[in-house]
Amino acid sequence: MSLEAIKQVTQAEQANQARKIEAQAQAKRLVAEAERAGRARLEQARAQAEEQARALLKEAEEKAARNAQTVTAQTRESCEALRGKAEGRLAEAAQSIVRRVVNS
Repeated sequence: MSLEAIKQVTQAEQANQARKIEAQAQAKRLVAEAERAGRARLEQARAQAEEQARALLKEAEEKAARNAQTVTAQTRESCEALRGKAEGRLAEAAQSIVRRVVNS
């Protein structure tokens, strides 16, 4: 092989080695960028999930409060109705007792 051919082969090998090194560096940069982008997306998804969880919890608490108010109002109405019936029967019971005492 001539000296010129050896130089060309050597230059080609060096150029290939340089391209290989550059390709490896580019691959590392791409991997690092992909990892950064993945972490950013993960953080964004986590933040969105936390926000949704807070919103759902708030909605559930508000619904529970409304239900508690409804149940309290219904219970109060039932108690008032029972109290009214009891007071009406109390007068009847008192009259019945008075009649028994008077008739005895």
